[in-house]
Amino acid sequence: MIIIIPIRCFTCGKLVGDKWEEFTGRVKAGEDAGRVLDSLGVTRYCCRRMLLSHTNIIDEILRFYVEAGRKRRASQV
Repeated sequence: MIIIIPIRCFTCGKLVGDKWEEFTGRVKAGEDAGRVLDSLGVTRYCCRRMLLSHTNIIDEILRFYVEAGRKRRASQV
């Protein structure tokens, strides 16, 4: 599975992409997301938003790209 997480916070520019794997692993293990972010040093609300609100939509986007390619090939035949 491909995951595209923003490297930097859109608002302040702080690096957040390097914290994604540890954040998701610890949250899946049952830890509280707020406490995990605190321990990782993500204290600004804009940066916390980047990790908390991220959803993996690349699989959905690729599905539409593949379907568009099929339609294009079908119209060329």
